[in-house]
Amino acid sequence: MSASATPTAQQLESAFETFNQIGEQLANSYGDLQQRVVSLTEELSQARRETLRQLAEKERVAARLEKLLQALPGGVLVLDEQGVILEANPGAVQLLGENPVNRSWDEIAASVFVSGDRELQLQDGRWLSLSINTLEDGQGKILLLTDVSEARRLQDLVNQHQRLTALGEMAAGLAHQIRTPLASVLLYLSQLENLSLDDATHLQFVAKTRERLRHMEQMINNMLAYVRGRSNAQECFSLKDVIVSLEQMLEIDLRSAGGQIHIHNQAQDVLIRGNADALLGALSNLAINAIQACDSEPRLLLSISRNPQGDTFIVLQDNGKGMESEVREKVFEPFFTTRSSGTGLGLAVVKAVVEGHGGTIDIQSSVGEGTRVMICLPAADRENTLPANMMSGQDEVPHAVPAIVDSTHTGMNEVNQ
Repeated sequence: MSASATPTAQQLESAFETFNQIGEQLANSYGDLQQRVVSLTEELSQARRETLRQLAEKERVAARLEKLLQALPGGVLVLDEQGVILEANPGAVQLLGENPVNRSWDEIAASVFVSGDRELQLQDGRWLSLSINTLEDGQGKILLLTDVSEARRLQDLVNQHQRLTALGEMAAGLAHQIRTPLASVLLYLSQLENLSLDDATHLQFVAKTRERLRHMEQMINNMLAYVRGRSNAQECFSLKDVIVSLEQMLEIDLRSAGGQIHIHNQAQDVLIRGNADALLGALSNLAINAIQACDSEPRLLLSISRNPQGDTFIVLQDNGKGMESEVREKVFEPFFTTRSSGTGLGLAVVKAVVEGHGGTIDIQSSVGEGTRVMICLPAADRENTLPANMMSGQDEVPHAVPAIVDSTHTGMNEVNQ
């Protein structure tokens, strides 16, 4: 080895100094790394403790929610976006009578419910209120079922009490109205005692007596029908059959008045749940009221239609003079009438019958422009128990009256026969 290749003492000293610096730097870096590891370990431990705390809190919340769902008197159902039931609490199983999980809500509704929309009737007669809410992510629905049978029963009792109260207030008016035809009956009977009457006059007095007695009978029947309100007889019947019977009943009255009735039935296969005789009587009451309200040649238009939700609309129009707003606001009040020979119970009874079938009635009228009476009834043969767009994201379903294409001005200027 040559002398130039041998490191000098200065070079060795410089190398050792550099080595010491690197070692010191490594030691410092190792210390910093240890401190960082300790810090990260502590942070990780804190994060782990916080995560465990949050999980424990979530478990406690979930347990509380589970207990609440178990204790709820109502039924809770969770549906996916296809309408399949994912979860059901014990209240829902008890109300429905079977475990609905993994089954379609439409299938369950068709098997356990008789009729209804936002209030559903079970096979055993109980009524359930239905509340629908969309999940936040839009991927399903939450249904809440509440037994409202007792509330409906109490409401029926309240309605009956109100009708009985109204009956008490009507007693004086009824006595006054019966007094007039009763006096006529007594007068006709006294004339029948006259043995000198010829047969024609005798028959005439008999006919007038019968007419007055039937008038009093109609007033009493109307009053009793108003007091009874909702009929207990509930059966499915064809609305078409009711309309056919109505047309036959009106034939003589229309012929005597020189009138006509045109029927446009766009819902031939509709079934209604309730009392066919009561509904026929209500529609007859409306039609005869309309005939008597027309000055001459009554022209009635009866339209029947159905909306996509399954509601049935019965619309009756006539060619009368219409009503003033003050009269229109009072037409459903018992014993309110604009006719001297009216009982004042006709439209009150009609309203009671319509509401007894779960429907609504409305009157639109203006002087010189006529009147339109609109009845909306829930059909017994709905294809779906729930609204058709339940799974589309809409929580409320508007019920619009279908438009009826007709330019005839109508009216019932004299009301409540």
